[in-house]
Amino acid sequence: MTTAPVAERPTAPPPDHVRSAFGVRDAEATLLDRGPVWRCGDAVIKPVANNTRAVWVARTLDALDVDSLRLARPLRSSDGRWVVSGWTASRYLEGRAEPRHDEVVAVAQRLHAASADLSRPAFLDDRFDIYATAEAAAWGEIDPELPDRQGGDAFGQLAAARRPVDLRPQVVHGDLFGNVLFAGAAPPGVVDLIPCWRPPEWAAAVVVVDALAWGGADAGLMHRWSSLPEWPQVLLRALLFRIAVHALHPWAGEQSLAGLRRAVSLVRELL
Repeated sequence: MTTAPVAERPTAPPPDHVRSAFGVRDAEATLLDRGPVWRCGDAVIKPVANNTRAVWVARTLDALDVDSLRLARPLRSSDGRWVVSGWTASRYLEGRAEPRHDEVVAVAQRLHAASADLSRPAFLDDRFDIYATAEAAAWGEIDPELPDRQGGDAFGQLAAARRPVDLRPQVVHGDLFGNVLFAGAAPPGVVDLIPCWRPPEWAAAVVVVDALAWGGADAGLMHRWSSLPEWPQVLLRALLFRIAVHALHPWAGEQSLAGLRRAVSLVRELL
C-alpha cells in the first residue's frame, strides 16, 4: 500500500503529446512493477491525482540535496511545466527494492534531516483520502469507525496504550518502504516523496512496521532503532496508521491483515 493519493490506474501509457513534452516521444513505454508508473527511456512518467501536490513535490525534489542518497529528480516539460495533462515525470533511477530494512530506516534519517526546515505544505489541509484519515486516527485526532474484521478490533485495543509524546512535526516521507532502490555500490535511491506533516521518528517507525508486517524483517529490527526518541509510542502510532489504512482500504485482503497481526504481536512487546 502507499500513502499517496490514489489516481485511477491508466489502461494505456502516457499519450504522445505528454511523452513529447517530456522529451521522450519515441521511447518505448514500459509499465513498471510499482505502477501506475511508465518508464520511457531515461524518464519515468506517472499520473497525478492532485496537481498542486505534484508541483510541490517536483519543486522540493528539484532543490533537495541529501548526502549519500540518489533522488529521482523531476523533469520539466519543454515549456517549463512540472505537470502536463495530469502527468508528471522524473529521471529513471537504476535499482530495485530489497529487504535491506535497516538501510531504509537510515535513508529515512538522512532524508528527514535534509527536509527538517521545509514549510508545511498548505495542500495537506485539503487531504481527505483514506491515508489522511488513517494518519489522524493513529494520532488520536479523529475516531473513525473501523470494522472489527478488518482490524478495527486490534486498533481499539492498541489505541488505549497511546501516551502523549513530545516530538516536532516536519515534512516527512510517509511511505519509504518499497520506495527505496538499491543498485550495487551506488547510494540508495528514493523514487518519490509522499509528504506528511509528522515527526521523523514516526516516518522511520512506519518503515519498521511495514518491514515487520510484509517485508519478512526479523523482530530485532524494532529493537535496533530503539534509541530514537519516543520509540515505543511512535511505533504504536505507525502500527495504528497501517491498521487504519487496512480497515479503510477497499483493496485490503487477508494476507495484508495477517502481516499486520504479526506486527501487532511484536510491537506489543515494547508497550
